[in-house]
Amino acid sequence: MPRTPALPPDSLIPDELIGSRTRRATLKKGGTLLLSVLAPALLPTSAMAAQIMAVRVWPADDYTRVTLENDGELKTTHFMVPDPPRLVVDIDGLALNDTLKSLVAKVESNDPYIKQVRVGQNRPNVVRLVFDLKETVKPQVFTLDPVAGYRHRLIFDLYPVKPVDPLTAMIDKEKWSGSEVAAATPTPSAQPGAPSVGQVGPAAVAQLEADAARAGTTPAQPQPSTPQPPAAVRNQAQAQAKVEAHPKAAPGQKVTRMVTIALDPGHGGEDPGATGATGVHEKDIVLSVAKRLKAKLEELPNTRVMLTRDADFFVPLGQRVEKARKVQADLFVSIHADAFVQPSARGSSVFVLSEKGASSSAARWLANDQNKADLIGGTNFASHDKDIASVLFDLSTTAQINDSLKLGKAVLSEIGGINRLHKGSVEQAGFAVLKAPDIPSILVETAFISNPEEEARLKDDGYQNQLADAITKGIKRYFAYNPPLAKSRMT
Repeated sequence: MPRTPALPPDSLIPDELIGSRTRRATLKKGGTLLLSVLAPALLPTSAMAAQIMAVRVWPADDYTRVTLENDGELKTTHFMVPDPPRLVVDIDGLALNDTLKSLVAKVESNDPYIKQVRVGQNRPNVVRLVFDLKETVKPQVFTLDPVAGYRHRLIFDLYPVKPVDPLTAMIDKEKWSGSEVAAATPTPSAQPGAPSVGQVGPAAVAQLEADAARAGTTPAQPQPSTPQPPAAVRNQAQAQAKVEAHPKAAPGQKVTRMVTIALDPGHGGEDPGATGATGVHEKDIVLSVAKRLKAKLEELPNTRVMLTRDADFFVPLGQRVEKARKVQADLFVSIHADAFVQPSARGSSVFVLSEKGASSSAARWLANDQNKADLIGGTNFASHDKDIASVLFDLSTTAQINDSLKLGKAVLSEIGGINRLHKGSVEQAGFAVLKAPDIPSILVETAFISNPEEEARLKDDGYQNQLADAITKGIKRYFAYNPPLAKSRMT
């Protein structure tokens, strides 16, 4: 079949996209199906046609989101066209305006999935969008009702055909070296009870093979004493990521136990979180703190860190938990900067999950507010995995909560050294993002962004570094008394 010819950047050829030979023939005969981007006044439009109020593009490795905010409900149809890959969307009941045309300039050259987008009036009251893609995608197109200052939204989420694997992405982003993969004997300065470090012995290899057999994969064979090229080192590190326990090592040998920590910067993308008096958004503050914290934690021996988001894009609450579980995280730390209706509220807090209800009315209010993130950020609930939902919204075990309380107390104690505490003890409430049934999980409210004084501190690089230092010290203290031992993981 002949390759579809490239389309001029300033025009749309809707019937050519559909691929009808007869309609292509009509084009050759001088038909009028070639629709340039015409002035809306030249096309009859209904007085009741919806208007686009704002357009936004959120590119990320996980997926790219395109948002059209409008003043009424829109009906759409969409289809994919191969070779080259394109997503074609027809929007009914819409008038073409300058705001919608501005979508063309919103797509950046470094977008992982969109090459360019073209906009045109396909026929009266129907606008056509053509997304020229860099690769084939799995699109999700859905609408969101007005919420939290947003009007009606039409969402295009463009996911890669092969989803990004958090474990592989985490390992690929690290600068693995032979000394990190086959670590040396622990130094005398190591804290008592901290994870032991050493070479990978035959027992560990056997464990890797057993884990790989269960997962249906073939592990890389660790060869600590033999120099390896970078690709082999990454493969070995990836295989070690599957180790879930301390297998019994051969005499004179020790087994490396990598500690994996999941950091969760709250909100992102369509969900700005709380906003301070000067206009700073919670999503930006907590991402900056999380990146600083990641760098400090990775300075610890045998520690690697995964961010649930590393840029400004939205991640649904359930996916944040699933990312942590996929990398078999030993800890989950969600980072926020809360707000209250009164600007006088101030202080830092640490929260864990509650089985029986919130520990205070304030904790209950905050949990309810944070759990609205999926409504504000925009989740396609029609495609939500019911099996995952049943796991995520099942209350965690008492053991998980007890471990979370230990972690929370250690972190809260350290934060108390740099900022006033809103309450002197760890609080509990039903935060959806803390419901990983097999990972000790805490939510850190760094300060009240609604308090002008604390907002100024949150924007300060020095204070952000202090926060990262305090949380790092709290995590080190927790591991000193609660080393990550062998435990069963849910898959």
